[in-house]
Amino acid sequence: MSDRTRGTAGEQPPRGVRGDGVTEAFVAHRNLLFTVAYEMLGSAADAEDVLQETWLRWVGVDPGTVRDQRAYLVRIATRQALSHLRTLGRRKESYVGPWLSEPLLTAPDVAEDVELADSVSMAMLLVLETLAPTERAVFVLREVFDLGYDEIAEAVGKSPAAVRQIAHRARAHVAARRPRGSVSTAEAGRTVEAFRRAVETGDLQRLLDVLAPDVVLLTDGGGVVRAALAPIVGAGPVAGVLCRIAAAMTLQPAHVNGDPALIIRLDGEIDTVVAMRVDEGLITGLYAVRNPEKLSRVGRETAVSR
Repeated sequence: MSDRTRGTAGEQPPRGVRGDGVTEAFVAHRNLLFTVAYEMLGSAADAEDVLQETWLRWVGVDPGTVRDQRAYLVRIATRQALSHLRTLGRRKESYVGPWLSEPLLTAPDVAEDVELADSVSMAMLLVLETLAPTERAVFVLREVFDLGYDEIAEAVGKSPAAVRQIAHRARAHVAARRPRGSVSTAEAGRTVEAFRRAVETGDLQRLLDVLAPDVVLLTDGGGVVRAALAPIVGAGPVAGVLCRIAAAMTLQPAHVNGDPALIIRLDGEIDTVVAMRVDEGLITGLYAVRNPEKLSRVGRETAVSR
């Protein structure tokens, strides 16, 4: 199975290059491994650490003993990501305010692969946060990357029968929480553009027209910058907040995590990234990442692959 890659790679090959195909195999699957780790962790920085750890273990393997390089590399990356996921969970317990995934600036063509775009969307990553670590790993490997149960079992240290049960449970859990209706990229783009114009002009009624009555705004400042410490719920309260803060800011359309989004600049500097969940033409979720430590990936495109 070939990796389907979207976006611009631009990543450097790992250090310690070998000439027996080991380096070439790692580089060929690098974007895939990053995406696996990122979808499990929601953190690009931690996903990069997983890549480095995967490489260090991969170079110690005799390539002649590996039947399927892709599956073997994914197995290593999954084990490392699970270790990071448990550590990350402890960090989240002391995190100030809502915790949102680190946003990625992605190429517009990511949206052409609907399953990939859905799997890396901020809305889906928020749903994945509600799964236990092993459930999240099994769901990502099965539903997104289509690995067999035997391969997943080796990656997570469970029997194939147990993995089937975990997959069934995780699938039902996600299905109950994922977006309510399918929205085309074009429709989502039109909704985000209408939202942008309404915010920029301070048109409260036009803003209310694109917000669902039960819309939820989550803001992630991490205790570093000012942000709401609890979700803001309802079209009226959300619109009121947006109209108050938009006057001095510039809203730049972008593709973030495979979906149309906005990058908000203040005095020319990136201040906030706003991703959105659109259901049936209305915005039901707004995910505003303000923590400066999470904004380093929106200055350049990140390649994602499955």
